[in-house]
Amino acid sequence: MRNEPLAERMRPETLDDVIGQKHLVESGQIIRQIIERKQPTSLILWGPPGSGKTTLARIIARETDAEFIELSAVTSGKADVTRVIEDARANQRLGMRTILFVDEIHRFNKAQQDAFLPHVEDGTIILIGATTENPSFEVITPLLSRSRVLVLEPLGKDDIIAILNRAAKAEKITRKRLPAKSIDLLAELSGGDARVALGNLELALQLTDKTVTADVVTSAAQKRVPGYDKAGENHYNIISAFIKSLRGSQADAALYYLARMLQAGEDPKFVARRMIIFASEDIGLAAPAALNLAVSTFLAVERIGMPEAKYTLFHCATVLAKAPKSRSVTDAMYAAGAAARDYPDLPVPLHLRNAPTKLMKDLGYQKGYKWEADFHHDAGFLPPELQGWQALKD
Repeated sequence: MRNEPLAERMRPETLDDVIGQKHLVESGQIIRQIIERKQPTSLILWGPPGSGKTTLARIIARETDAEFIELSAVTSGKADVTRVIEDARANQRLGMRTILFVDEIHRFNKAQQDAFLPHVEDGTIILIGATTENPSFEVITPLLSRSRVLVLEPLGKDDIIAILNRAAKAEKITRKRLPAKSIDLLAELSGGDARVALGNLELALQLTDKTVTADVVTSAAQKRVPGYDKAGENHYNIISAFIKSLRGSQADAALYYLARMLQAGEDPKFVARRMIIFASEDIGLAAPAALNLAVSTFLAVERIGMPEAKYTLFHCATVLAKAPKSRSVTDAMYAAGAAARDYPDLPVPLHLRNAPTKLMKDLGYQKGYKWEADFHHDAGFLPPELQGWQALKD
């Protein structure tokens, strides 16, 4: 049907037509085995947009002779699920299997996901869920335990180029109309998303009747949207990479991840707060002034705002990456916390107690203590049970 988007027209119909995801579809791999044995099983397909989750689900259904029913967690409700289960039961009575594909399954809440469990358990449906979010956090544990989680990777640039070349051949687009350099640029701007690449190609062809130049491609693609969701897993992956790069004294890597966060619209105060924590946690006594810099950076971000505050953020990140590192404060904090948990009720030694009354002085409160810098009492400063214990190691 010509009115279908190019990406839909180019959707592979057999496993041999799939480009990419070799770790799942090549000989001996799990999806190839499922199809060869015609034994579909419940799956959670976890991967970025445009990596082939829907395509693989449809191929599994087609190749295993199962009816394919598709729901979107964004638009479907309880009535839709009930209707699907009724259809699946009717199929079951006829000896047919039903694969229910739930796109964006992470958008169903816990109660909605729970509703699938009995029907997965009794074989009424074979559930294939697709998600761009980490299933560990977004899919309920009982459903995960009844499914195999398969991870799809972003398509590589070579994979996207192969998909674009196949589309050009299918649509009878000549190389003169669509030069190799333009295909290369389309692949570069796709972010590993085949649907984005094909959509940009389709729009580029509509924008000109002549050669699709780099300018036309850029116009069609507009600004590439960073693969970053402030509420999603990639948010945590990138901030983790940023902190680990600072910890490893890899300034170039830290600045790259910082730039990615800011370009994606991350709250600069979030980044500044993390650098304050880092200054104490990972630098600490090795360079105490790092904490002052990190706090000043946060205040500057608050008072200056973006985009000018970027200078301060990059300044601070560079200094923190290059600073000497020490975990002594962090280790001492955890050691002190453990001691406080293990000995929560030890009485404070008498000589350390305040003595505002004569009775307290008569009882020995503050006895022998002198108001002198670095004064050391013979009895020490810890309860007897903790004598010799150290939080800060020499």
